[in-house]
Amino acid sequence: MTRFVHDKFAKDFLEELLKSYGDVKSSEKVSGEVKEIDVVFTPDRQHNSNLKLLGLLGRFAEYPAIFEPFRNAAKQDEICDCIIKLLEVRAGLRRKAKVQNIQLKESDTPKLWILTPTASSSLLSSFNFNQKQGCMSGVYFLGNALRTAIVVIHHLPQIPETLWLRILGRGSTQEQAIVELQTLSLNHPFQKATLELVYNLRENLRVNQDLDSEDRELIMRLEPYYQQNREQAKLEGRLEGRLEERRQIIENLLRVRFGSLSNELQAIVSPILALSPEEFTPLLMQLSTEELIARFGSL
Repeated sequence: MTRFVHDKFAKDFLEELLKSYGDVKSSEKVSGEVKEIDVVFTPDRQHNSNLKLLGLLGRFAEYPAIFEPFRNAAKQDEICDCIIKLLEVRAGLRRKAKVQNIQLKESDTPKLWILTPTASSSLLSSFNFNQKQGCMSGVYFLGNALRTAIVVIHHLPQIPETLWLRILGRGSTQEQAIVELQTLSLNHPFQKATLELVYNLRENLRVNQDLDSEDRELIMRLEPYYQQNREQAKLEGRLEGRLEERRQIIENLLRVRFGSLSNELQAIVSPILALSPEEFTPLLMQLSTEELIARFGSL
C-alpha cells in the first residue's frame, strides 16, 4: 500500500519541478497492452534557460524524456517493461510522422530515465548498462540506439547538482537530501513546493497502518521539520492577516475622506502600509489627495 504513496509522491515531485519548463504528463497510457508511463516530459525550448536550477535532473530535461521512478530497487522485469514502453512511444511517433509526411528527428524521440534507489552490479551487467566516460557516477547507459539510462540514486555523489534526484532515494540518502533542501534559500523557486510535497508524503504515510520500519523512521525524521514548517506557516498567516487588516483600514479611511479610491490613491496604499496605524491615521485624515500622492506616490 505504501508503495503507491511513494509512487504518487515521485510523480507529483517530478511534475512540480518540470512544469515550468515544458509539458508534463503523468500516468500516460501507451498502445498495445494497457501500460502507463509514470512521467512524460516535453521541453518548452523558450523556458529552458533556468534548467540548471535542477542540476542533473535539468540536464535530463533538456530533451524529451520519460521518467520511471522506483521506490524499491528496480527489478529485471520492471526494467524490461520500461524499455518496452519507450519502444511503443517511439513507434507511435514514427507512425504519426509518416501520416504527416515529416521526418522524425532523433532529438524529438524521448530518452528513458529509470530512477532507482539501488541496483546490483549483476543487474547492471545483465543489461550491459555502462557508465560513459566523463559522465557522473551513478548514471549508466545502454547503447545509443536505445536512448535509455538507469540512474542509481544511491551511487550519485552528494553534491548540490544531484539534490533533486536524491530526494527520491531511500533511508540516509533521502534524509541527507531533505536536510539540504531545508538549508536552501527561502526564495529558491522549488524549495517551498518541494517541502510541501515531502510533508504531504509524511501525512499520507501516517494514515497507513501497515508501515515498514523505514517509513516509520522517515515520519520520525520529518517530524521536527514538519512542526517547524507549521509554526512558520502560522506566523506568516498571522502577519499576513494583520497586513490585510491594516490595508482595509487604510482603504476605508481614504474612502471616508475622498468618497472613492482613484487609481492614484489605490497606488499609494502599499507604501502607506510600511507605517504604523499611529503614524498613518493622522496623515490620512489631514493631508489632501495631492499631498498624499506627492508624499507616497514616489515610494
